[in-house]
Order: sequence, then C-alpha cells, then structure tokens
Amino acid sequence: MIRVLLVCLVAAIPFAARAQQCAGNPDALGTSRILEADVRTTPRVGRKHFAATLPLRRKEVVLTFDDGPLPETTPRVLEALKHECVRATFFLVGRNAEANPGLARRILAEGHTVGHHTYSHQILNRVPIAIAEGEINRGIEEDDYAVYGQRRDTPATPFFRFPGFASTPYLLDMLNRRGIVVFGADVWASDWNEMDPPTELRLVMGRIEANGGGIVLFHDTRAQTVKALPAFLRELKRRGYQIVHVVPAGSRGILR
Repeated sequence: MIRVLLVCLVAAIPFAARAQQCAGNPDALGTSRILEADVRTTPRVGRKHFAATLPLRRKEVVLTFDDGPLPETTPRVLEALKHECVRATFFLVGRNAEANPGLARRILAEGHTVGHHTYSHQILNRVPIAIAEGEINRGIEEDDYAVYGQRRDTPATPFFRFPGFASTPYLLDMLNRRGIVVFGADVWASDWNEMDPPTELRLVMGRIEANGGGIVLFHDTRAQTVKALPAFLRELKRRGYQIVHVVPAGSRGILR
C-alpha cells in the first residue's frame, strides 16, 4: 500500500515542477506537449503496422522503448532522457518487470508512460489463442504489480505493443474490447540488428527525416542504443524536432 501511495504522489507532481529538473541543461531538447491516446479515437497506431497513427504534427516525435527493464541498460536510457527532459513510453516485458521492480517503478517515477509487451515476449500469432491471451494478461499483471503493487486485469495504463508486431484479428479485437490501445510504430531504429552507434544514429535520423517525425521504436535493452541515444536527442533538437509525451485519456490533468 505504501508503494502505491508513493507512486501516486510522484505521478501527481505538476509538469512545471518536473521541468525544473532541466535547469542543469539549458540546451535540453525538452518535451513540447502531452497527447492523450484513447481506444475510442486511436485504437491502433503506427503506420508500419496499421492504417493510422497518432495525430502528430510535422516534426513531432514520440519515443518508445521495448523489452525492458534491464539493470545493465535501462538506467542509462533513463539518464539520457532525464538530461534532456524528454519523456517516453516504455513497453515492459512482464518477466523483466518482475525481476526488476525497483527499475520499473523508477520509469514511472521519472515521468514516463509504462505500457505492456507480454510476459515473456512470445510471438503471439504463432501460439494458441489461450497461450497468447495468457501472455498478455500475465504481462499486464506483473508489470502493474511491479509498478503499483497490484495485480489487475485492467491495466493502469491501457497501452500494449505486440512482440514482433505479430498481432491477429482476434487479439486486436479482444484488446479493443478491453479498452487497450495497440501501438505499432512509424519509424524503426532496427536496433535488433547489430550495428555501431553512429550507424544507428544515421539510420534512424534518415528514417525520421523521410517520415517527418512519428512514433519511433527503440529497445532499452540494446547497448548500441544506449550509446547512440544522447547524440540522437541532441540531433533531434538541432534539426528542429519536438518530443510529444503520450498518456492515457483522462490522465493529462495530473501530468501537467
């Protein structure tokens, strides 16, 4: 119970108060605005996978990170984001949240959005429906227990991303009925492939420029991404891009 109260108090800190953390970096990229996502208006987003995406303006970017949290890499991602006063969305793997609950709580405490990415990262269109649903449900339960100290069927943050983007019509409909927004991406960093950080930076910036912004997919479990991230954030600022923080509908009032 104490854990839940502490997390709720952190979540209620006004946006302006948190922005003061950027005082040590006057050239920070920052977070330009908050955007609410709701299953009624944005049920499935990311044009790599779906017909629509979030209502972003040109040169607006939403940063997302998959597969964590891991103690070897996620803290360094968080430090890079904090240095630039940037907020992102982290899609947690349940078994990693279960193993690293303090790190899962830190993601929320530092102002980021916590979404869900199954329990063990199984590719859900390759397994029976009952197993797929179990992966989704257990992932949500373990994520929310790690962050809030409660296991529940309805996630605190109703955002989900399929491992490998491997959805099925049945699972998409099931998530929609439960009020859960499904995230794809508009731009891949392709950081599941081995490459050095400068190559990753050139690749992702080229794709962002070609797309004009959008939902960008990274992995906070990848050392090359950790190394590329500070330069990436500086490059976004240099080229005039702005960061949008996505939150569930109805939560914007406590995040300002």
